[in-house]
Amino acid sequence: MRLDLVLALLPSKLVIISPMNLDTLNPKKNNLAERTLVLNDINPLDLYGVNDQKLEAIKAQFPKVKIIARGRNIKVIGNEQELDLFEKKLEILFRHLDRFKQLNIEDIEQLLVSDAEELIKEKSTADEVLVYGNNGILVKAKTVNQRKLVKSVDKNDMVFAIGPAGTGKTYTAVALAARALKNKEVRRIILTRPAVEAGENLGFLPGDLKEKLDPFLQPLYDALHDMFPAERLRDYMENGIVQIAPLAFMRGRTLDNAFVILDEAQNATKSQFKMFLTRMGKNAKFCINGDASQIDLPKHQPSGLLQAMDILKNTKGIGFVHFDGKDVIRHELVRRIIDAYDMIEKNNELNSLQKNDNKKH
Repeated sequence: MRLDLVLALLPSKLVIISPMNLDTLNPKKNNLAERTLVLNDINPLDLYGVNDQKLEAIKAQFPKVKIIARGRNIKVIGNEQELDLFEKKLEILFRHLDRFKQLNIEDIEQLLVSDAEELIKEKSTADEVLVYGNNGILVKAKTVNQRKLVKSVDKNDMVFAIGPAGTGKTYTAVALAARALKNKEVRRIILTRPAVEAGENLGFLPGDLKEKLDPFLQPLYDALHDMFPAERLRDYMENGIVQIAPLAFMRGRTLDNAFVILDEAQNATKSQFKMFLTRMGKNAKFCINGDASQIDLPKHQPSGLLQAMDILKNTKGIGFVHFDGKDVIRHELVRRIIDAYDMIEKNNELNSLQKNDNKKH
């Protein structure tokens, strides 16, 4: 039993005292240890939250650690490796509190699952607000990879943003387009996406062509309504300053002095992709968003996104940003769902490789 160790991980903020090996007390417990963490110069309410809501969010990220909080003392029980990780992550939360003077549940979830060091560093940048949106909305890049997308768009004229649904690829891209328009860096915003019916035929849908296509373009409309007041957005659209159209309508155009966003790029065919990429005119920015795991094209029609990524991966002036489950900003369940599907896909790939090996032998 070690009672003489006093370790100050974060000066004046957190002190870890009296770690002891519980095996000496209860041999039935395997490799469990107990540590008492003492909060110093921190209001416990800032960490725990009202009715322990923040504390519960912290506990949810450490299912293998028993966490008991009483006043300024936090007792944690688990194996040494888990406790070391807990202390490291708690230090990160304190650094965030110290720098930004607040800590909410969303911060906790992002800091505990993301590249926290980079997140804290990036979050302190002066240009954190991308655009002051409608009704006082402050549109910001919220995750590490969203910030990477901002940097990549600033550096490159063409950027591929690749990753699962709910990671904010489209929303961040539209915010960057709105910023460019407001700063008079471009004269217009052009938003496009393939009109893939996902199992339905457009001819059977009610209404004229615009009414048939609008449901496929609705996510772009939703993002724009957050960026601009309704009346101004209406004027922009009537005057062609903001344009939303299916990808097929881009043929024959030269897109210059524009911020152009291709959304759902995984549903563009190879010929459509080549057509779109060659529309780029002078003083144009292209942001191409896609999710390679959600291709809705017929099986006999390969996605142009995958081919373009392979062909252009080493081309100067083109950036690539890869999003993952850690960037999901929708409901917490969305991240878990994506992780579950990823696990199944990896297992299927492994089983397929094993079957091929067995056939060879």
